[in-house]
Amino acid sequence: MNQHGSLLMAGYSARVARVSRRLLASLALVAGATVAALPLFYTAPVHAQTAAASRGLPDFADLVESAGPAVVNIRTIEKVRVQQSQAGPQMPELDENDPFYEFFRRFFPPRPNAPRNPRGGPQPEEVPRGVGSGFIISNDGFILTNHHVVDGADEIIVTLADKREFKAKLIGSDRRTDVALVKINVSGLPSLKFGDSNKLRVGEWVLAIGSPFGLENTVTAGIVSAKGRDTGDYLPFIQTDVAVNPGNSGGPLLNMRGEVVGINSQIYSRTGGFMGISFAIPIDEANRVAEQLRTQGRVTRGRIGVGIGEVTKEVAEALGLSKTSGALVRSVEAGGPAEKSGLEPGDIMLRFDGKAIEKSSDLPRIVGNTKPGARVAAQVWRKGGMKELTMVVSEMEPDRTAKAAAKPGQPSVTVTANWLGLAVADLPEARRNELKIKSGVLVEAADGAAARSGIRQGDVLISVNNTDITSAKQFGEFVNKLDKAKPLVVLVRRGDGALFIPVRPTNAK
Repeated sequence: MNQHGSLLMAGYSARVARVSRRLLASLALVAGATVAALPLFYTAPVHAQTAAASRGLPDFADLVESAGPAVVNIRTIEKVRVQQSQAGPQMPELDENDPFYEFFRRFFPPRPNAPRNPRGGPQPEEVPRGVGSGFIISNDGFILTNHHVVDGADEIIVTLADKREFKAKLIGSDRRTDVALVKINVSGLPSLKFGDSNKLRVGEWVLAIGSPFGLENTVTAGIVSAKGRDTGDYLPFIQTDVAVNPGNSGGPLLNMRGEVVGINSQIYSRTGGFMGISFAIPIDEANRVAEQLRTQGRVTRGRIGVGIGEVTKEVAEALGLSKTSGALVRSVEAGGPAEKSGLEPGDIMLRFDGKAIEKSSDLPRIVGNTKPGARVAAQVWRKGGMKELTMVVSEMEPDRTAKAAAKPGQPSVTVTANWLGLAVADLPEARRNELKIKSGVLVEAADGAAARSGIRQGDVLISVNNTDITSAKQFGEFVNKLDKAKPLVVLVRRGDGALFIPVRPTNAK
């Protein structure tokens, strides 16, 4: 390339270089301005959003510090007889005056370490039964928990947050609402205040404190998922997504003011662990039950003697109702308050004692909360028109459990066959008519051999070894006369069907 050409190229290159330098300088200025602006443009809103987010998130620390000392751990103990089947054949339980006592004692001597009672049988042994939670509602030691936490317990141990332990007395327990009241003999305790569960809003933050899996003073939080969930006859449960696991039962559900709005009671689970849905008893319902347990040791409820069902859209349209509300009367107990008032099967109850019945599950709660003996008005829909009825509410029979003993001078409607493991109650006449059976008793609890055989709570036991069972008393007398070493067959009614269930006692061959 010639010199001129080289100069042209050099001049071109110099011009390009100068332009490049100017361009780079301009870009640098722009870049510098951009970099200088970046913190103002990006960082400030992020800080603002973080501050806003931190202001919006709840802080449970103060709430837990205040409420935690009033939450207790509850463990229960059951006394059972020591079984001696581990070391081959053992001596049967015989009285020392029994003519065969000495014979069996020689050939089947007791194990060296086995405790014996004066009658020659093994002594009761204390066996841990379960762990739950509770919370103190008064500084003199009254504690609320679940019925299923203390049901069947021979001993109740309460552990406070400061690790002190006390034996508790069961004041009363109600299976229908799953509420129990216990008391420890100590004063000056911290207690929790009640909130208004009716004012609880869906989406509101709530907190649970309890002993899941026996881990004391565990705190979990979430929101109210729904209200008025019908999972029981007498309770419109609060549904939450608070992590509640076995052991949390009986613990408090708290709002952000530290007030108790519910008692954690149930979970929906396919595995036994938490799956995002838990249920709590509204504290207003629980408090109503607790007051009755405190003052009279039991809960009195009203009843009118009806069997009810849902009002479907098809039924409402066919009967001329404007909406699917009310409770469809399927059956009326003979001689009961409903029949005396003129209520008939096929009627639809729309109001009771001035309260609207939006769905069928409302009626048992409204009637149950009505004082027995009260004279109330009811509105029913019959044949396309409204009809006014008046009825006198009677008292519902109290619950009985397998370990509940009758008071002196009073007949017991529940009989427990200890060796069989069944507790039964007399079947109401309305229930017999509904099932179209002439005899039978209701299974209140099944344990031991009966439970292993598949008999469940709620089954109707019709016969044992082809002998009709007519009452709880007759059942107890009949079963106790049977050979405890031989299998037997029971006929039960379950749902719409009946089935024979063989029961093999523990010592049957």
